[in-house]
Amino acid sequence: MRTIIGYIVESIGYVVGAQGLLSFASQALFGTEWGWMHKVVDLPSTAYLGIATVGLALIVGGVMTRKTSQGQKAA
Repeated sequence: MRTIIGYIVESIGYVVGAQGLLSFASQALFGTEWGWMHKVVDLPSTAYLGIATVGLALIVGGVMTRKTSQGQKAA
């Protein structure tokens, strides 16, 4: 069960992280809005870096959850 939860959290992290980076890059470099994140929240470009960091934390958390689950099976 922890393996499934790990994959779900990791997948959500990839989406959130990619949207955060995409929104930051589009606002900071091009002055436009790409992706769907700007339709949900209207934030300054630096706040989207925080969202990308949250996505990275979700990815790491998902991987750690899966690794913990695999370690318990071997014991």
